[in-house]
Amino acid sequence: MKLIQRVGYYLGGFAVGLLFLAFFLSGKRTSCSYGPDARVLKNISTKKQMLSKSVIVDINSQKIDSITIAYILKKGDVNFSESNTKLDSCKVYVIEGDYNEKEIVLRVENCELTATIQSVRVN
Repeated sequence: MKLIQRVGYYLGGFAVGLLFLAFFLSGKRTSCSYGPDARVLKNISTKKQMLSKSVIVDINSQKIDSITIAYILKKGDVNFSESNTKLDSCKVYVIEGDYNEKEIVLRVENCELTATIQSVRVN
């Protein structure tokens, strides 16, 4: 068997395998959260999210809305240098992100069952 035939068979099998994977895995809810930022944000998003009283006041006074908070919790970046990850019970994370040309900084207390948004800062 010539080399060109071997390459042809290999590429044909590879293409069939890709189609097979694309067909069977297209409806699955798979995610690839291997980075530290993605793991923290996914952990926070799977828990019951609560708002502190100061955040509720900010939402009521129209400084920020819940859609902005949800967007930052999904697409933001975790600032580990300002976060307190050494605590035993509830770790505190600082999540930063941009929304509508504003820089939003959230301070989130991540406990075992709940994630409480402690403060919101809009720059």
